[in-house]
Amino acid sequence: QVQLVESGGGLVQAGGSLRLSCAASGRTFSYNAMGWFRQVSGKEREFVAAINFSGDRTQYADSVKGRFSVSRDNAKNTVYLQMNSLKPEDTANYYCATRQWSAASNRRTDYDYWGQGTQVTVSS
Repeated sequence: QVQLVESGGGLVQAGGSLRLSCAASGRTFSYNAMGWFRQVSGKEREFVAAINFSGDRTQYADSVKGRFSVSRDNAKNTVYLQMNSLKPEDTANYYCATRQWSAASNRRTDYDYWGQGTQVTVSS
């Protein structure tokens, strides 16, 4: 079993930045790929970014490329999502997830454990 706890969400003006954190506990973290997804009420949860177990391979949704950056610190069992140049359309509940494989994936169904989410609101 793995437990994931997100933090760092909040209210920010357009053009601003936020850094989300996801702390993992339970089963081994450093061998698992991690992903970030987001969801707006009434819409499907969508892929944002993913990182492989060692942190040297990442994937991003086209909508966030060049603005968001995913990283991880295996010594701290934590993955981060740095979000810059935020736009109102980035407003969503952001979830981190982990899968019992080392390779990153952009498919929601590939992930086995999920956090409870943290709300990000970007005002215009």
